Amino acid sequence: MTNEELILEAKKAREHAYTPYSHFQVGAALVTKSGKIYHGCNIENAAYTPTNCAERTAFFRAVYEGEREFEKIAVVGGPEGSEADELCAPCGVCRQVMMEFCDPETFQIILADGKGKCLERTLKEMLPFGFGPENLGNN
Repeated sequence: MTNEELILEAKKAREHAYTPYSHFQVGAALVTKSGKIYHGCNIENAAYTPTNCAERTAFFRAVYEGEREFEKIAVVGGPEGSEADELCAPCGVCRQVMMEFCDPETFQIILADGKGKCLERTLKEMLPFGFGPENLGNN
């Protein structure tokens, strides 16, 4: 799957965002090493803390279905009613979840806006000195 195709999948996922408080909608499309795609959107909560990001929604759906090996994720976001018009990077908690399941050297994070701008980085570039299972000797 090309990055452009994956970005389109993330835009589709963004349409399902539940954002009655921030009105900032995020969509994510996660690709497993076998090529399967898992979609996620951000889901807000009035208490704020229980809010879940699009990236974690995609990962949790995939893990629930037994997936453990991932290749890349595309993330798009922006104010409700916009065309995902800014680069939207995963938060620290989402990056930490990625560290649990992904090889930081090879897992790709693709950020895109609605104007054709795209930025691709490895998880290691996005989370230097990340803490993962190997830090506990559980690999």
